[in-house]
Amino acid sequence: MTPSTTTTTPSADSAFALSAASQAVHNALADAATQAPWQSYICNACGYVYHEAEGDPDGGLPPGTRLADIPDDWACPLCGVTKADFSPYEAPTLEALRAQASAAPAASLRVRGEPGVVIVGAGRAGWQLAETLRQYSATLPITLVTACAGDRYDKPLLSVAMARQLDPQALVSEPGHDAALRLGVTLLAHTHAVRICADTRQLRTTRGVLRYGHLVLAHGAQAALPQGLPASLCWRVNHLDAYQRLRQHLGDQPKDVLIIGAGLIGSELANDLALGGHRITLLDTAAEPLARWHDQQAGPQLLEAWKDLSIRFEGGLQVEQVERVGSRYRVTTTSGQRFAADEVVVAAGLIPAHRLAQSAGLEWTQGIAVDADTLQTSVPRIHALGDCISINGQCSRYIEPIARQARTLAAAILGQPAAPYEHRAAVVRVKTTSRPLTLH
Repeated sequence: MTPSTTTTTPSADSAFALSAASQAVHNALADAATQAPWQSYICNACGYVYHEAEGDPDGGLPPGTRLADIPDDWACPLCGVTKADFSPYEAPTLEALRAQASAAPAASLRVRGEPGVVIVGAGRAGWQLAETLRQYSATLPITLVTACAGDRYDKPLLSVAMARQLDPQALVSEPGHDAALRLGVTLLAHTHAVRICADTRQLRTTRGVLRYGHLVLAHGAQAALPQGLPASLCWRVNHLDAYQRLRQHLGDQPKDVLIIGAGLIGSELANDLALGGHRITLLDTAAEPLARWHDQQAGPQLLEAWKDLSIRFEGGLQVEQVERVGSRYRVTTTSGQRFAADEVVVAAGLIPAHRLAQSAGLEWTQGIAVDADTLQTSVPRIHALGDCISINGQCSRYIEPIARQARTLAAAILGQPAAPYEHRAAVVRVKTTSRPLTLH
């Protein structure tokens, strides 16, 4: 006899009740997760802060993604490390920093009348050093001198803002004025450093003369301009102000944009502007984009991802001339080829500015030469970090080293136990959203 199934199979009503109960539990858990406060986590390698409420859309994480739900192979948008390198973060208040600094060794306390530390540059390197110094000394006078507003933002994210239709000001994580108040530092915004008088320990600026106990150059590097190309006709996007002006010029209608240089920045900009609706011509002397990573097949992967985008790549070309013709521009190569464009962007690498270093007689080797153990330059009490430095003739113009350099420099300035900086090969996250790449 076939057993009856009425006692083992739920009825339609009971199955519906079970399904409804399961859905109710699911909804309750979802509501609880939604009601839990959003957390922030900081990358211990580079200082990037991941906000759960904002997510990382370019990395495949929509707003509201909890850190616990992020795949283990997700990469930091700035330096490429995994989520295992992130820890809980809350921007420290001045009171919290003072409490932390009160436990620091006596060597970190200022001497009465000491002029303190003057930092030239309020990019990531300058602000990172200011925050690191403040963690060890609540009373050390710190002054930041910057030619811009001093707002804190992640420069690498400039290359994805167009595709995401972000307002440029949305990139600012903290206004400079607010950061200065939080850290108890003096911010001299829109102020140019003119000359270093090393013998008298003075920095001459467009707002007067500043005395320093220690001077730190953290002014980064400038976007290079190939010889013969007029600066007035070429955009160079290396900071927020330049990006804002380019966005204004592009307007809301699709434009023909020619980009000179298909390295990291040029490729990211090409991808971003194309996703923003513009028609891109990308020129480079190499036969493929991202030629520096030829052995990792970065270029072919990118070209494959760009097949459906309005990006035209032309390799093996050297630009000879850029000239204005009516309301547009004409770009001529050494081989005689001509290209027309509404805007021309140069992304030909970075060059550190040497004027300040030269005024102080600092040793120079592709950048300000510094000692790896202390990040001190060839002149006592003058230090440097970030994109403007070189160590043993080697430059590393990436985000990841800056936090480690700040710790090295803070220890040297405050008389703490030495924390020698170790140069490491960088992991590079290429933010071409059509095909994100992590390169070594």
